[in-house]
Amino acid sequence: MAVVPVVLVAATAVGLRWKSERSGGPGPSSSSSSFAVARAGASDTGRGNAYRVEVEDGSGLDPDKAAAEVARILAAPRGWSHHGENTFRQVAEGPAGLVIRIASPRTTDRICGRSGLDTHGEVNCRVGVDVMVNLKRWQTGSPEFDGPLADYRALIINHEVGHWLGHGHETCPGKGRPAPAMMQQIYGLKGCVANAWPYNAKGQYLSGPSVP
Repeated sequence: MAVVPVVLVAATAVGLRWKSERSGGPGPSSSSSSFAVARAGASDTGRGNAYRVEVEDGSGLDPDKAAAEVARILAAPRGWSHHGENTFRQVAEGPAGLVIRIASPRTTDRICGRSGLDTHGEVNCRVGVDVMVNLKRWQTGSPEFDGPLADYRALIINHEVGHWLGHGHETCPGKGRPAPAMMQQIYGLKGCVANAWPYNAKGQYLSGPSVP
């Protein structure tokens, strides 16, 4: 989704839980309105962009396992780290300029909707410091993406973190070419081939024409 100005969502820390307003019971189609913070792999020291991973209670996901997958994606040479161009450091407490939250479609819609984004229970968004990952997409992928679920999860993170880094949407550069990571591939590939990564194996940025 596009980068838009946003009033950041306030959260109250309760131990390692982050509470927000309640809007239904737990489960993947509703929302528990509280998040568990991943602790495994987190460090209070080190360099890089500090980020936190949170998983909505009741989602059935293990926060630490989800965070390990996010860390793998962020550190991949074909991802935004790109051999040290960007560095990322997971934290559990304290300031974080990037918060990756995996939440039910309802919670995702509510938080994204506060910034005027319509995720219609299906897609992800980035608002301010928050990357909102729709649990449905994290668990099931997309029918438009021809590849393993792990690669589609990489696309989710790479696309939304790309917005956080300042990249806008791009579209297919030509039939048979890799779809840019900044393309909204869930809406169709327009002749391109599904691709999860910003860079190819040679370190070249996989770009496409900008989309207003």
